[in-house]
Amino acid sequence: MKNSLVFNSLMVLTVGVFLVSCSKNDYGDSSRATGWKYNSKEGGFQVNTEYKEQETGPGLVFVEGGTFTMGRVQDDVMHDWNNTPSQQHVQSFYMDETEVTNIMYLEYLDWLKSVYPPTEPKYKNIYQGSLPDTLVWRNRLGFNEMMTNNYLRHPAYANYPVVGVNWIQAVEFSNWRTNRVNEKILEEQGIIREGAPLEDVSAESTFDTDTYLNAPNQTYGGNDEATRGGRASQRYEKNNDSTGLYIQRKDGLLLPQYRLPTEVEWEYAALGLVELRSYNIYRGRKKYPWDGMYTRSGKRRTRGDQLANFKQSDGDYGGIAGWSDDGADITAPVKSYEPNDYGLYDMAGNVAEWVADVYRPIVDDEYNDFNYYRGNIYTKNAINPDGTVKIVTTDSIVYDTLSNGKIVARVLPGGILQIPIDENETYLRTNFTQSENRNFRDGDKSSSRYYEGFQDETLPNRQMYNSPRHSVGPDEDNPSKMKRQYDESSTRTTIVSDEVRVYKGGSWKDRAYWLDPAQRRFFPQDMATDFIGFRNAMSRVGEKAKNKKTPKHIKPK
Repeated sequence: MKNSLVFNSLMVLTVGVFLVSCSKNDYGDSSRATGWKYNSKEGGFQVNTEYKEQETGPGLVFVEGGTFTMGRVQDDVMHDWNNTPSQQHVQSFYMDETEVTNIMYLEYLDWLKSVYPPTEPKYKNIYQGSLPDTLVWRNRLGFNEMMTNNYLRHPAYANYPVVGVNWIQAVEFSNWRTNRVNEKILEEQGIIREGAPLEDVSAESTFDTDTYLNAPNQTYGGNDEATRGGRASQRYEKNNDSTGLYIQRKDGLLLPQYRLPTEVEWEYAALGLVELRSYNIYRGRKKYPWDGMYTRSGKRRTRGDQLANFKQSDGDYGGIAGWSDDGADITAPVKSYEPNDYGLYDMAGNVAEWVADVYRPIVDDEYNDFNYYRGNIYTKNAINPDGTVKIVTTDSIVYDTLSNGKIVARVLPGGILQIPIDENETYLRTNFTQSENRNFRDGDKSSSRYYEGFQDETLPNRQMYNSPRHSVGPDEDNPSKMKRQYDESSTRTTIVSDEVRVYKGGSWKDRAYWLDPAQRRFFPQDMATDFIGFRNAMSRVGEKAKNKKTPKHIKPK
């Protein structure tokens, strides 16, 4: 694969990204609007005519989107009644082929520890707030201290899925991963100075993708030698005009963000219906990510082998020792079992996985059936009085205090401070009217079901989602300590709130019932367990498919 760099007198840099075919884009060499030639040495509109398609990011596999029936379960023995089947359409996306492992998460912790030393008081909560909760392995009547002490850090578990990570920590890992991947791309392409990701990084000097795209001269704390010190940039005489000195979104070089998959993406990817497709229908259905209705292999060479690790019955977490054992009593190393038809491993068993969605008992397909997602909070960049974006500094780190008292950094130095959208973005719009949309059409005043027997403390109406409200804050008698207070009210009717998230898939601790990808459960976003992990996804930009469709009557070349 080759990349081509096109430079002009205005020092506009356009990059040909990860070429995968020999044909050019169909917009040609000159404008169909004006007739002017693109990328002329004499000036004019500069465009990346060599861009082909999005590069697949590290660890990801491509999942071509389509339509499917979400929420179709074989039975509902729990009587949750939260799986009404609905037809949904999903855009193409990318997903981690495995769950995020201990060694992947340890790389994250190592970076945080080196950049924000926890020995310095003002950085202490950054590292500590990112640590997985290793105490999730403890059981009052179980001897599990070996996992408590070793599961995260011992090399024997390096390739096992990370657990003890709450939803918020998973999101912050995803943000960090985005920045490190894009930083590496810029270094490899000679845009930033070689070695900058290691030599020029400190608490006051970091790389953030959004900052680079919106205020590139403030990347690495304003260190221009790092930001523009690559071999490609050095070929040009620098002047006071910043036009074209930095990679922009239009160059197509930087990847979209790593993030948690939405519930509909996760379920679609786990089912792997691609091999059941026949023209515009699916031939039959699948109960699990693999073919067939059973948890053991029916293939001749592997007949009887378990296809995932899960709790098979009371006191049976792996089977009788020997060939019929599923190979794991707790979690298993990733890729221990065959992938599904999309090439995704452990979409059933091993650990259940966080997804992005806020939980509600219904999926509101009457309002939307395209890229369904509940959890949108629309924000925008905070702007300084001089019109520049507001960059978070080491003195303005944004922290959240969770309901359990844990402090987690949400915006690190070098990132752009986000604020809720306002009337400037919502005025005379029909598709959205406010920043907060987590309880849209479900739980808000216009759609709640009202129950007798309790009174909401904050609203005059008796609302459906009357969940506990735990309080946490500085102790008035000792400000250096946290004061935690459980909600002791006896009038609460549910634990569903805007702070509980969906998790999908069965785990090593679950019965086979939960291996069905359509099953859905929820857990507080600021709490962790020994059976929930996560994997990342990434949106696809551009064409739906990687390869052009070939008519059935024409043989592929």
